[in-house]
Order: sequence, then structure tokens, then C-alpha cells
Amino acid sequence: MKPKALSTFFAAAAIALAGTAARADDLADIKSAGVVRIATSLGVPPYTYTDENLKPVGSDVETARLLAQDLGVRLELVSTTVPARIPSLLTRKADLVISVLAQTPEREKVIDFSIPYSVNENVVMALKDMSLSGYPDLDGQVVGVTRGTIEDRIATENAKGATIRRYEDVPTLITAAVSGQVKILTGSLTTLAEANKAGNNRFERKFTLLDARLGIGMRKGNPELKAWVDDWVRANLANGKLNEIYKKYNDANLPADMLKP
Repeated sequence: MKPKALSTFFAAAAIALAGTAARADDLADIKSAGVVRIATSLGVPPYTYTDENLKPVGSDVETARLLAQDLGVRLELVSTTVPARIPSLLTRKADLVISVLAQTPEREKVIDFSIPYSVNENVVMALKDMSLSGYPDLDGQVVGVTRGTIEDRIATENAKGATIRRYEDVPTLITAAVSGQVKILTGSLTTLAEANKAGNNRFERKFTLLDARLGIGMRKGNPELKAWVDDWVRANLANGKLNEIYKKYNDANLPADMLKP
């Protein structure tokens, strides 16, 4: 879905959701069903991906499992693409989204977010022999992004002189970079590590797009669900469990300000 189409979709969805506030809170429905459906895209390592046995793994997958365990219900992972993360909520295919979902003003018009539980630093990376220090250096260049991500939006808004080439998931974007289809790409520092692993250490970080705080997404009009999820995030930041999960997959700690009680 292109950025313009996404904006139109979000605006229409916000209007449609205005009439749903009177329905029962989703927390009661989840507990009654005994299952929480959590949407995640399985193509954004180390947050969401499949291992050699094709089992879902990653820091967001493990976070989803911990949440379901603490809620006392069974976890049902709803596999989705990156662009379909929010639509999966709005069409009621999922109850929550835990899938590298950065909190942005545009998204907050359509869905609610928990307080941040994780982070994702987004950067511009390119071949080491390229000199890039800011958006003006992208003029006339082709920049690869993962469709529907915050990097897609930021690059589209700021790199006006560049051609933005969109790919459906991170592995496809990395393949495009390694094969020479694009020399410049955006993504997390883990994307950079994966690109260098696959491409003989030819890429480097050039400049930062955004240090994005990630939230758990949910439909609007669910104050009890939001309160429960916010309390759950606070408790698991305080007890160190969310930091342990993040460090396990990212080899770094969460920012210190997130870990303060």
C-alpha cells in the first residue's frame, strides 16, 4: 500500500471506528475466548522471523508469548505483512499487534498504542564507498525501503529528490541490496548486520532516520485492555524481562530511560 493510499485508509478507518466505542472492551472478549490473537510480520529479524525449523522467533514473538502467558490465555500468532499490520487490527483479524510498530501521530489517529516496550533505531545504510551524510545526498539516488514501515514514510517525506523503491519485507530488501538492485537502503542496525552477513561486509551506516519507540497496537475504544497492557509493560520493564528479551536478540540493552520505574 503506497503512503498516499495508507493515509486515505487511515482517515477512512478513523471515521469508521468512531461508532465502535459503545461495544464491549476487547479485554473481556479475550479472556472469555481464552485466546489472544497477536498479529506479527515474520520478516523483520531479529524482532520477527522464522528459524531453521520454520518456527516463529524473535524478540517481538517472545514478547507476545510472555504477554499471553501473563494474561492467562493461549497465544495465536496471526502472520501478516508489514503493510497489513494495522489493517489486521481494524478488520478484527487480530486483537493486538506486536510487530516492530513505531508510534507515530498518523498511526495514533487510527489505533491506540501501549507505552513503549522496545525500540528500533532506523538508519540509512549504503555501500562503504558512498559518501552520504544527509537527505540532500540522496538526490538522484535509488533508496530501498520496506513497504509500509516508518522508514518508508520518513524517506518518502524527506528524500524528495530520490527514487524510493519498496520491498515487501526485510529479507527481500536485503536480497535486493546484496544483488546490486539498490546501493542504498533503510532499516534497523540489525538489517545492516544481516546485509553485511549476506553481502561480504560491504555496507555501513550513513545517518540516522529515527530512534523509534515501539508500542503494542490495539483498537481504539478499549480502555480496560489498554490499561492492562500498559501495566503489563511497566511491570516487565521494571522486573527486567522485556530488557532480557531485547538483549537476547539485539545484543544491547533497552535505553536507560525506559528501564526507570
